[in-house]
Amino acid sequence: MSKLSHLNDQGEARMVDVTPKPVTHRTARAEGFIAMAPATLALIVRGEAKKGDVLAAARIAGIMAAKKTHELIPLCHPLAITEAAVTFAPSEQPPGVRVTAQVALAGRTGVEMEALTAVAVACLTIYDMLKSADKAMSIGNMRLIEKSGGRSGSYRAAASAGG
Repeated sequence: MSKLSHLNDQGEARMVDVTPKPVTHRTARAEGFIAMAPATLALIVRGEAKKGDVLAAARIAGIMAAKKTHELIPLCHPLAITEAAVTFAPSEQPPGVRVTAQVALAGRTGVEMEALTAVAVACLTIYDMLKSADKAMSIGNMRLIEKSGGRSGSYRAAASAGG
């Protein structure tokens, strides 16, 4: 087995030194799905949720989360991201919302964790804003869809089977 990059010679956790790596353009896109009852989805679509505009709040929360990933995930580098976008696709079958995040930067390390964190926090915000209407909502199918840049090159996930 190869040496783990986040452990020093004594087996202790450390943040990897990315200083010698070249600055390259890096992107990552991630997705997740929050399943809910059809009536809960209707609240979002009609703009009738008691707490206000669910998707607007979730979009801002996801973007903020991407920017703060290093404060949440141990050993992640603080990054000067240059793009963070969160989009939503309501789905009637299965009922719920597909959440997608796109993150980019010119840097020495990738933004996969930032994209995944944006999706997770956006989904959690949707849950928070609608929990009074539907406590049975579930969050799942979170994954990296694609990434580009860096030494490992590009990655694209296989097509998803749905919600």
